[in-house]
Amino acid sequence: MSFVNISQQKQVVSFKQAVLSPIGENRGIYFPKHIKKLDKDILSSKDFNAIAIETLYNLTSGELSKERLTGMVKRAFNFPLTVKSLTPKQHVLELFHGPTLAFKDFGARFLAECMTHFNHEKATIVTATSGDTGAAVAHAFHGKPNIDVVILYPKGKISKEQEQLFCTLGDNIHTLKVDGDFDDCQSLVKQAFNDEEVAQTLNLNSANSINVARLVAQVCYYTALPALMNVSNDSPIDRLIVPSGNFGNLTAAMIAKAMGAPINHLIAATNKNDTVPRFFISKQWRPKKTQRTLSNAMDVSQPNNFARILYYYQENLEQLFEDISATSINEIQTRRTIRQYAQQHYPVDPHTAVGLEVTSTLFRDKKSNDLVVATAHPAKFADVLEDVLQEPVKRPQSILDAMNKTSLSIPLANEFDDLKDYLLR
Repeated sequence: MSFVNISQQKQVVSFKQAVLSPIGENRGIYFPKHIKKLDKDILSSKDFNAIAIETLYNLTSGELSKERLTGMVKRAFNFPLTVKSLTPKQHVLELFHGPTLAFKDFGARFLAECMTHFNHEKATIVTATSGDTGAAVAHAFHGKPNIDVVILYPKGKISKEQEQLFCTLGDNIHTLKVDGDFDDCQSLVKQAFNDEEVAQTLNLNSANSINVARLVAQVCYYTALPALMNVSNDSPIDRLIVPSGNFGNLTAAMIAKAMGAPINHLIAATNKNDTVPRFFISKQWRPKKTQRTLSNAMDVSQPNNFARILYYYQENLEQLFEDISATSINEIQTRRTIRQYAQQHYPVDPHTAVGLEVTSTLFRDKKSNDLVVATAHPAKFADVLEDVLQEPVKRPQSILDAMNKTSLSIPLANEFDDLKDYLLR
């Protein structure tokens, strides 16, 4: 039993249980019960797959054998992972070389491997997306036997490129455009899980970042940082800057740091949906209504994963403020950063721009060895870049192909009864 329900800490379950039933008692989500240090020889390995296998074996307490994990990792992480150095002290971790051009491919594809391994009956995955999760989940599960996927997304609040990548697949992938924002979509998903008739009839599961399979997969690229940067484990990243919306990526980085990854300090970079940065100042949790921004995948006012961070630091909250900082970047800064890096012939999407703004102007420190997480390919936000740069953006073939397909989405009112009727039909 290796995962604890952070809302009902007496409930401890296996990795399999946490994957198949990601919401526990008292609507709680799960977190690793124990986070053990990785051996230094593992952290200093130059083989990403080997590091990923050891990381996942550690976090799941050996529930999946190393032999089983070898095949799962090989199939799930079968695309490039690179670090680009813009200056000797400023680096970018490019996580957008997967099939849907966003970091969500890591978690979604490993989750699909876990579901295929663990699930032996008909199941329905219901998930909400603020942009990139939808495509990653849809492509990871497309054509998988015995699994239907229902994806909710906010109508008119994600880019056309994002929408077309997951709303054109059909088959076992069903997409609903909700008259609301991402938090509304997330609320509808939670209500579905809390409805006994829906949950039991459809054998519900979630592919959102609340599912621990996605979380542990994301830890792998952080424990592999020495290999990816081709440096020794004794050459730490002074500051790891993570563009943050629902805070799953930052939570994964926090876990990797606890496992011994050479990261001195984490910075969560949000857009003007700044619930967490304000919490770091006032120590009070005061979400506001979600605001629409250029970095729409981060338009989240009540990030689920921040509860995992608070759980981890519950016995030493002051250490949280030593290990992690949070800051908010506005739209003017985001546009300026997009232009700045385009002039340097390194196009960036608006989410990565939020992270780069931290090292470019806000907290500039020429002595600090900084790594910014690039979460999505710039072409996924071609409309934003073309508006900011006033020039065309080249799109990869995968996006061009998706743009020429017919959207299969169905409109949905922001009412749970309507979602329930749809799911039961």
